[in-house]
Amino acid sequence: MLTGGCHCGRVRYEAEGKLFHPTLCHCRDCRRVSGAPCVAWFTVSSAGFRITQGVLRHYASSARAERGFCGDCGTPILFQAHDLPQEVDVTTASLDDPEAVPPADHTQVGSRLSWMRLADGLRQFRTSREDG
Repeated sequence: MLTGGCHCGRVRYEAEGKLFHPTLCHCRDCRRVSGAPCVAWFTVSSAGFRITQGVLRHYASSARAERGFCGDCGTPILFQAHDLPQEVDVTTASLDDPEAVPPADHTQVGSRLSWMRLADGLRQFRTSREDG
């Protein structure tokens, strides 16, 4: 089981079960929400994710998804696509031990900032994860 939370400590969570799609996302929405050039995420089943302390605030970041964050300090915690209610994407850096879930690839590199150099050797996907 993985544990994590927000910067101020008011929101805490647990994530358990099979983790998949650990990635670094370069889409414009992730950049704007985080104020960073990319965001590390991993995916877990919705049933394997639970808030153990505090309450997440949610907002529709697009017509297809909502994001959850700490309403006090603003830490982004999750992304939930409306068409995939059985999955939740969790910000890797909000984990107590982010080293436990290293990224396996880069997604949305078609939106990558030109000055963000990718020299880590990880696979790169122009849009969302492309299988094959």
